[in-house]
Amino acid sequence: MLTLKLISEETERVIKGLEKKHFNNAKETIEKVLEYDRMRREYQQKLDSNKQQQNLLSKQIGGLMKEGKKDEANEIKNKVAELKAADKDLQTNMEKAQADMTDLLLTIPNIANVDVPEGKDANDNVVVKEGGEKPTFEGKALCHWDLCEKYNLVDFELGVKITGAGFPIYIGKMARFQRALEAFFLEEARKSGYLEVQPPLLVNQASGLGTGQLPDKEGQMYHAQADDLYLIPTAEVPVTNIHRDEIMKAEDLTTKYCSYTPCFRAEAGSAGRDTRGLIRQHQFQKVELVKFTKPEDSYAELETLVQDAESVLQKLGLPYRVVQICSGDLGFTAAFKYDLEVWMPSYGRYVEISSCSNFEDFQSRRANIRFKRSKEDKPEFVHTLNGSGVAIGRTVAAILENYQQADGSVVVPEVLRPYMGVDIIK
Repeated sequence: MLTLKLISEETERVIKGLEKKHFNNAKETIEKVLEYDRMRREYQQKLDSNKQQQNLLSKQIGGLMKEGKKDEANEIKNKVAELKAADKDLQTNMEKAQADMTDLLLTIPNIANVDVPEGKDANDNVVVKEGGEKPTFEGKALCHWDLCEKYNLVDFELGVKITGAGFPIYIGKMARFQRALEAFFLEEARKSGYLEVQPPLLVNQASGLGTGQLPDKEGQMYHAQADDLYLIPTAEVPVTNIHRDEIMKAEDLTTKYCSYTPCFRAEAGSAGRDTRGLIRQHQFQKVELVKFTKPEDSYAELETLVQDAESVLQKLGLPYRVVQICSGDLGFTAAFKYDLEVWMPSYGRYVEISSCSNFEDFQSRRANIRFKRSKEDKPEFVHTLNGSGVAIGRTVAAILENYQQADGSVVVPEVLRPYMGVDIIK
């Protein structure tokens, strides 16, 4: 969350940063925040003044009563009562101004790091690296959903029957394929020093607010209204909240977690985009990587985070690229972000398979996650980072398409064979 101090002291920089991110009505929104703050301070000053008057008047009452000036004492008592009555209204108005300001602050996105390239949307993102070799095919490459149907790997229609569109059922070798990728990704993360955790799949409102998923601006969260809980759109939410309202030890930073979870996204407004196959589902599996760092270390840790996600694509032998996200495509919480995209032969284009983001102190301010460099030092906000390590459904789709053979079979990447128990899917 952007701080009132930052907005007050560097108003123009904040407005320009939000405009760079193409946040609508940036100037008006920031001016509204400052107006709420002005109102809050004005009510607070009046409230403080009233209380001072009450104290002064109350001191006079005892003396007047001793002097037998009962009428004058009662008159002052009435004034004190009037001031106390006014206090209630002032307190209510002050609290409302504070609440309105906080609610508005929660809707304002993070500002982009100065090194983020200018741009309006995904078309302006910058390719910084390419890896792997694109396969060549004698004929046209089959799309992964046709391969799934051919070998009875995924039943999309049965998922529709049981739940609805976007909830596929994985069958036989594909169920094993999912487990193989889960085990491989987690083992690679463990080797890189991440501590595995298995968090809840439902989170409370405070957790969603802490990481910036709430207020739900994009209609992504499934809400279990009876208990006021939310199905997680990514393990980033519960894992980051492990340290909510904590002061971490400086010597523990950088702290690194990995987690495998199902993820649930309603994704309102996504109709028509990659609706066939495994690319865009309402329920999918993902290994998530989360870091807590000192501010001065966060961008070096972002580079290693990208390398950790990149390494599994390299070991799987998939063609991919690393893309630096421009300001207009950066999203709500990120200050800086890379996407890893994998080549899909049937699409003839790259598809996002991982996002690696540095949120700087945006999430930690919302979730109140701090650290102390020493006992004598004041607490500072940590920097938080997360990345997909990686999305399993999209990895499956990429392997099926890139490893398909002329006879229609699919070779299992060598690193997965110990987990799969087979070399080929046919």
